Amino acid sequence: MGYVVRPSGRLNLQESDDAAAAAAAQAAMAGRAGWYPADGSASIDTLAELGEAARASIIRDGDWIEFGYDDEGDPKWSDQATAFYVAIAPFVRSGTVHIEGEDGARWSYTYADGQVTQQGWNGWDGSIEPFGEYVNLDPLDYP
Repeated sequence: MGYVVRPSGRLNLQESDDAAAAAAAQAAMAGRAGWYPADGSASIDTLAELGEAARASIIRDGDWIEFGYDDEGDPKWSDQATAFYVAIAPFVRSGTVHIEGEDGARWSYTYADGQVTQQGWNGWDGSIEPFGEYVNLDPLDYP
């Protein structure tokens, strides 16, 4: 069981900030429910290695990280996935990650100047902002 997602997009995150962003993401995920082992047993040093926790395939291309569908894992959304995308914001210069849920819901995270903004309705928790309250929308109100 779970809510399967298909992420895509690119973020400008300097390679020199990768380890710090990965550490911030791991710390943020530790306090949330999800699939990532929050007990500190995982030895992860890069965002690409955290791809499974972000429910994505992550590839570094210079100062960019590219997000794609994790066809080898089990890409199901959780609070830890949301925590990942929020925690890396201070390290991201620009870019957008789009998420498509198993039911067709679409939302995205847009990054600028160390901040993240959610566009659209998160099909997993029904929020219109990260960790926001459930918003009851008619299915026709989201693509």
